[in-house]
Amino acid sequence: MSGAPDRDPGLQPERTRLAWRRTTLSSTVAAVLAVKTALHGGASAAGIVACALCVVLWLAFLLLAHRRIRVLAAGPVPGALTPRYATAAVLCAVATAVCAAALVV
Repeated sequence: MSGAPDRDPGLQPERTRLAWRRTTLSSTVAAVLAVKTALHGGASAAGIVACALCVVLWLAFLLLAHRRIRVLAAGPVPGALTPRYATAAVLCAVATAVCAAALVV
């Protein structure tokens, strides 16, 4: 008698897919609030450049997340996340947060 239930291989990819969606939503909120803050009370050249950078970083993260979500949904056993891909996603998320924080402060 093993005592441990059989593992459902579909649960982990589903949780990971949901985590990518939550992170994408958080990144979207940070980018929108940063743009709103930068443009409130008049737009300066530095604010517009920071907004543009924030939006480009958000779009890059959105692309990375969408690709990963598609890989997770494609089959029963998704491929492993490569270090290059993971590094790109982390850098986009962190840079978007830093850019948004710089615009708010």
